[in-house]
Amino acid sequence: MQTDKTLPACPVETTLMLIGDKWKVLILRDLMPGTKRFGQLKKSIGSVSQKVLTAQLRDMEEKGLVSRRVYAEVPPRVEYSLTELGRSLKPILDAMQAWGEDYQAQNG
Repeated sequence: MQTDKTLPACPVETTLMLIGDKWKVLILRDLMPGTKRFGQLKKSIGSVSQKVLTAQLRDMEEKGLVSRRVYAEVPPRVEYSLTELGRSLKPILDAMQAWGEDYQAQNG
């Protein structure tokens, strides 16, 4: 996890640094209900490539938003879930959903 010395001075910029990517927000959305395997995430998110999804998950794991659990099976099973920090973003995602619904209703 990053130290305070490397974080932007602006709290909004810090939040955007963590979740400002389209794919990260969709990963958060899809992991809010619970743990998913990589294939389930890729399918639920849609047009993301395997390479990009892997990179985004690794970055989110490094930042402390997502936890990754590998099972010693053949073939290996990997599951992703939100950490407590990741789950704490729920009010932000809920607000984004409500705003998006309002926007769609007015402009759809």
